[in-house]
Amino acid sequence: MRRRKGLPIHGWINLDKPVGPTSTQAIGRVRRITGAGRVGHAGTLDPLASGVLPIALGEATKTVPYIQDARKIYRFTVRWGLGTATDDREGDIVATSAERPARSDIESILPRFTGLISQAPPAFSAIKIAGERAYDLARAGAPAEMVKRPIDIHRLELVAADDPDRSVFEVETGKGAYVRSLARDMGLALGTFGHVSDLRRLAVGRLRVESAFPLDFDALPSDIAGLTEHVLPIETVLDDIPALALTADEAQRLRCGQTVGLFTHHHRDWLAELIAEGRDRGIVLALWQGKAVAMVRIDSAEAQPVRVFNYEP
Repeated sequence: MRRRKGLPIHGWINLDKPVGPTSTQAIGRVRRITGAGRVGHAGTLDPLASGVLPIALGEATKTVPYIQDARKIYRFTVRWGLGTATDDREGDIVATSAERPARSDIESILPRFTGLISQAPPAFSAIKIAGERAYDLARAGAPAEMVKRPIDIHRLELVAADDPDRSVFEVETGKGAYVRSLARDMGLALGTFGHVSDLRRLAVGRLRVESAFPLDFDALPSDIAGLTEHVLPIETVLDDIPALALTADEAQRLRCGQTVGLFTHHHRDWLAELIAEGRDRGIVLALWQGKAVAMVRIDSAEAQPVRVFNYEP
């Protein structure tokens, strides 16, 4: 049996990515510093963006889909009067306007971009069109027509509008929202053009930028101390998912891929509490002594393993 190379490190690193490196480069940097066997990330950040980039190590990579669905908070600056091919400052300027929106005009359109709205992703994005990445098609001079799709904007606030050329916003989004598209569409709604000139992600779920590890990409790996000390437990990013406490025997059954019957008074009370709170009984986190054992699906009175974490907590 072929063994996976690298150290058995399992958990999450809340990384504060600087402007410049790609998310893939950030993964490579973390892998070289920690020596972890498996490394992944949740929620890509463009090179011009900084802020929270959740990095998964080892068995934590199995929980990436769950944190990708988490809410995200961004602070971003829109440069008015200039439209770019990429909807950010890295793209070529493709449209100009002398119009600059007044603060009152900006505030008046915010409700139109809050709640469940339709949004077309940028032409330069990683979305696949007929098996091809949209940004590959755009770079080849044949940009695809981007179809609008529903997204959820939970909150959109104007933070500063002192400079007529630039305005600062803070937005809390659901899955699949593009800040670049938001800037573009707000510009058009205001009778001008707009693109993102600065972008910082402040939060992904419960991971906040205030507690993120600022990684210096110019320093030698040997000079970066303390990164492995910032590895968070696997269950950190799953706080919003209902948790099922297990006995030692139940934990062992799940680790072996077997189902666990939920017939005890403790289990019945737990199920009743979920129903009373209106919580989703689909996928829950199974814990033994507070440590993640598996993601399980609750079907009637059984817990069926969906993702089992193969590590020693």
